[in-house]
Amino acid sequence: MRMKSKFHLSFLPIFVLFVTLGSCREKPVPITPDTIEKEPVQYGVPFDKVPLVQDIVMYEINVRAFSPSGDLQGVIDRIDSIRKLGVNVIWLMPIHPIGQLKSVNSPYCVRNYKEVNPEFGGLDDLRALVDAAHSRDMAVIIDWVANHSSWDNPWISHPSWYTKVNGEIVHPPGTNWQDVADLNFFNQDMRLAMVAAMKYWALEANIDGFRCDAADFVPFSFWKQAIDSLSGLPGRSLILLAEGERADHFTAGFQMNYSWAFYSKLKDVFNGVPASTLAQVHVDEYKAIPSGGEKLRFTTNHDESAWDATPVTLFKGKTGAMAASVITAYMGGVPMIYGSQEVGRATNVPFFYASPIDWSQNRDMEMFYRQLFAIYHQIPALKTGQLTTYAHDDVVAFLRSGGSEKVLVLVNVRPVTTVFTMPAELQQTNWVDAFTAKSTSIGVSVELEPYGYRVLTQ
Repeated sequence: MRMKSKFHLSFLPIFVLFVTLGSCREKPVPITPDTIEKEPVQYGVPFDKVPLVQDIVMYEINVRAFSPSGDLQGVIDRIDSIRKLGVNVIWLMPIHPIGQLKSVNSPYCVRNYKEVNPEFGGLDDLRALVDAAHSRDMAVIIDWVANHSSWDNPWISHPSWYTKVNGEIVHPPGTNWQDVADLNFFNQDMRLAMVAAMKYWALEANIDGFRCDAADFVPFSFWKQAIDSLSGLPGRSLILLAEGERADHFTAGFQMNYSWAFYSKLKDVFNGVPASTLAQVHVDEYKAIPSGGEKLRFTTNHDESAWDATPVTLFKGKTGAMAASVITAYMGGVPMIYGSQEVGRATNVPFFYASPIDWSQNRDMEMFYRQLFAIYHQIPALKTGQLTTYAHDDVVAFLRSGGSEKVLVLVNVRPVTTVFTMPAELQQTNWVDAFTAKSTSIGVSVELEPYGYRVLTQ
């Protein structure tokens, strides 16, 4: 989603609630050869190393900013650097042509659901990128904009496919997105065309799933219909991420949705709110979703780095940005990094126009992220271990334990040195520092430098 993406259905007008809830009551329409165009041809072989959801480390790519050329080849040229971070899933922001009518040049204004934006290249370039990722054991998902299209999308020739007020097609109600037209999910033909377009990319480009934009705005019944149909594609394990917070995303078949509450509280904590409040948000988020579902955890994404600020600013400098990433990656959920944060870009990263990332900056941060996720992959307890939290105003402190493994994480969220008194059961114990591989003994307390962190294993 563009601009600020943390919308909830409760914030939308009653009209949108009626459309959404009414659509949810509709019976999904089966996909048959008679109702859609001929199936596209399978390109290549379905990727057989798609990671389990609990093993994912995701990397979001703003193609325009990623290289001086701002195209898919620019991503291919840096793909080894992505892999060295420990990433196993690449998420490409929308790859489709951008609408020209009422345009602000946003990639979330889709002019054609079955074409590649010529600014980025063509279908062969996308295939080459997917092939390059697969050869390095990385899956590729693409951004899917289901809620709305551009005003010059060919679908506009079917006015009934769009939401109307007083007989006129409207932009998404409750938003300021004037550049896009709201799609009507009461219309079954539109739904079939949307599903067919999603299947097109899974087959013709061999992609491995979708990050679904503005998922809270789209009715449950459509997501269920689309995911059921996609699940019928042979030999595939698809990654499905909903940009939203509704619990019914998981019922529809998504494995993940967004952890907006955790991100918001993390910013509050770095601005003085007691550190211990973060643990309760984590618990509340996971209580609200089915067992096996995951929350996507991040310290930034394309919306935040474009419209708010980058992690270096939000979390009080390079050290604070790295400290925030330790918390986000290790407390729980699926960790995600947005291309640019690993080199500590301080200025905003637009996506309505090109502003190439300087990859020569802050190479120490890049090495940190490589180590952060190497540790994450090496220690299963960080992914699936039981979480025990310890209350402190200035230190986020928790233990992840699973099998014979224990990982103690201590992160100072303040710009001053802080002393953390160890819980009685952890005093006078021996550990190994995961970042330095050095043995260390813990007495009664641990002193942490400003925005310092310790990750200790047993």
